[in-house]
Amino acid sequence: MSFLLQLGVLFAAIAVGARVGGVGRGAWGAAGVGVLVFVFGARAGEAPVDVMLIIIAAVTAASALEAAGGIDLLVRVAERAIRRDPRRITFVAPLVTFAFTFCAGTSHVIYPLLPVIHEVARENGVRPERPLSMAVIASQIAITASPVSAATSMMLVLLEKHDTGLGLLSLLAMTVPASLLAILVASLVQSFVGVELRDDPEYQRRLAEGLIEPAGVVTKELPAGAALSAALFVGGVALVVLYGAARPWLLKRYPDVAHPMMPAVIQMVMLGVTAAVLLLCRPKADDLPRTNAAQAGTTALVTILGLAWLGDTFMGANRATLVGGLEGMAKAYPPLFAVGLFVASIFLLSQAATVGALMPLGFTLGLPAPVLVAMLPAVNGYFVLPNYGTLVAAITFDRTGTTGIGRWVLNHSFQLPGLLTAALTVAFGLVIARLFA
Repeated sequence: MSFLLQLGVLFAAIAVGARVGGVGRGAWGAAGVGVLVFVFGARAGEAPVDVMLIIIAAVTAASALEAAGGIDLLVRVAERAIRRDPRRITFVAPLVTFAFTFCAGTSHVIYPLLPVIHEVARENGVRPERPLSMAVIASQIAITASPVSAATSMMLVLLEKHDTGLGLLSLLAMTVPASLLAILVASLVQSFVGVELRDDPEYQRRLAEGLIEPAGVVTKELPAGAALSAALFVGGVALVVLYGAARPWLLKRYPDVAHPMMPAVIQMVMLGVTAAVLLLCRPKADDLPRTNAAQAGTTALVTILGLAWLGDTFMGANRATLVGGLEGMAKAYPPLFAVGLFVASIFLLSQAATVGALMPLGFTLGLPAPVLVAMLPAVNGYFVLPNYGTLVAAITFDRTGTTGIGRWVLNHSFQLPGLLTAALTVAFGLVIARLFA
């Protein structure tokens, strides 16, 4: 009964926050934390400090890019590439975020890309919800296909411990093609979701009230430093991806050197990009807090603080109930193991934590190693509750209002593409796994 009541508090806080909108999402999330702590005696969870610091750094760089005209330039470049078929961005954006996360091992590298994806979609009359939601989901699926992610590393340790004969190349041979096929199919479905942007009532309301400017009406003259700012920004993101890909080699080659973790690298590089743009492109520093990127980033920070804090508090108080119940279900009917992985990841909010908590049970149940590898993408279920950083950031960066959380919490923009992509990735993986049986 206590678990159900706490789950009700979790849903109520998210639902009310979604109706209020803006920073209200975070405020109501924090209120939910207060109820769990003072009414149910739960221990307050950990605030997502690393995620918030990454967002501050990424938003600051994006604000400098916007102030220097770099976002307008990137939008024009992307617009020319997709002019013949504007729907293509719904396919291109998720493939780009998949590639970035695949190389970096963390989905946090996509934060700087979200405002660019939004503007490219809006300038081409594409409903931003379509590419934004798929881009976020693709970045999550990439975690279990990345050779440098914590989840993959933990899975490789288990495969070696149980002497399965499967290594990194075998794992990638199953997860990468399965993930890409699933993303393409889900992107095709997502390209038909919702009404067209020009027909969306919320977007028209915001246009009528002057909350956002019409897209594609006026061609702005680009500042002199626009091209350089875009080059610096893209170069910074590429540097983060390259470091993420090279970090495992650096750890082995130079074990005595203190190599910084990915969150710190992202923060340093993004703030370094900001400094370089301010120095070389000379936008006014006072203009940065007034940019669209900065305003959306502020909302994202408050929202992530409240909702992620709420999720961590709930999970900490009910971990034994959730994991224990899922273990019992998987033991009773092993084919449901993938469902158990998915459900656990919803509350654990970490692929690596889910792998560590439940994947050993899969070996205990005697499931074949190729089948367990095929089921690995099932740990990407933390989109179900819309309180993870990348989801919240995509919602707040979408100034058209097409990406959002519905009245019933679970009917949000990421639910359909997330469920479809996760299910298809596991299904395609099981087919590919037969080659390794």
